[in-house]
Amino acid sequence: MEPIIELNELTKQYGEQTAVDRLTLNVNRGEIFGLLGPNGAGKSTTILMMLGLAEPTSGTVTVCGIDSTRQPILVKRKVGYLPDDVGFYEDLTGTENLLYTARLNGFSRQEAISRVEYLLDRVGLGEAAHKKAGAYSRGMRQRLGLAEVLIKQPEVVILDEPTLGLDPEGVRELLQLIRQLSRDEGMTVLLSSHHLHQVQQICDRVGLFVAGRLLAQGDVHSLSQQLFQEEAIAIEVQVNHFPDGLLDDLQQVDGVSRIETHDDGKLVIHCSQHVTPEISRMIVESGTSLLHLTQRQYGLDEIYHRYFEGREADEKR
Repeated sequence: MEPIIELNELTKQYGEQTAVDRLTLNVNRGEIFGLLGPNGAGKSTTILMMLGLAEPTSGTVTVCGIDSTRQPILVKRKVGYLPDDVGFYEDLTGTENLLYTARLNGFSRQEAISRVEYLLDRVGLGEAAHKKAGAYSRGMRQRLGLAEVLIKQPEVVILDEPTLGLDPEGVRELLQLIRQLSRDEGMTVLLSSHHLHQVQQICDRVGLFVAGRLLAQGDVHSLSQQLFQEEAIAIEVQVNHFPDGLLDDLQQVDGVSRIETHDDGKLVIHCSQHVTPEISRMIVESGTSLLHLTQRQYGLDEIYHRYFEGREADEKR
């Protein structure tokens, strides 16, 4: 994997307050990386240092092989940035706003027109291209913002809370669009958010960011395995009845750590590995009816809260 964003011991202090604390992180070329944390965790401050808009107190930040602190203009040529609140000229149309941005980026008028038409279609705003930006909905403004970011064909796109203020359908459409654009355009995407479930849908890897510190990073599966270890997977089973010896036999399966039983015939089998086929076979062979089986792996919500629990316990010691 080739890192395109490299942060090494990155620290930012404002007086006595530490906004970012010795952050070390690599984002690989072509991946979608989610920087997750509550409001005030230091995500936006980190992004500003990546863009060369804020100077680190210590540590280094390199984007596309360029030192963001020493050469911020060069970084801005290669990076597209979508803030949480996008600003446009309200009395200009979507097309006019993008044409203005394209000309500022050095495109000829003909190149600008061609690029703008293409991008408006790509983000689903072709029919609203000649509508004034002041009349755009929040979701349309975010789409227009994505198109504006893509004007200069950046190597890296940084999105700061892109789903803020969108309804559920708007969130789904925007995230799907981000993933599609990343794959089609070959872009690296860094996405910051405090909405765990949303980010889980599209990110290749995530980093859990709290109080200026990176607590853990990896894909959801590796984080789940690392944190929950013996209970990384839960198999929920509904049976007609419990034959004698079934629970003891299930408990002996390699990888099963514990079993919860419920009076309605429901079992929750906690495992360290994928043993669903063996579990289902044993239940059927026991003579009972297997009414329902679902395998669930811990998601970001459970992972995130478990990290919080661990951190709070450490702080109380």
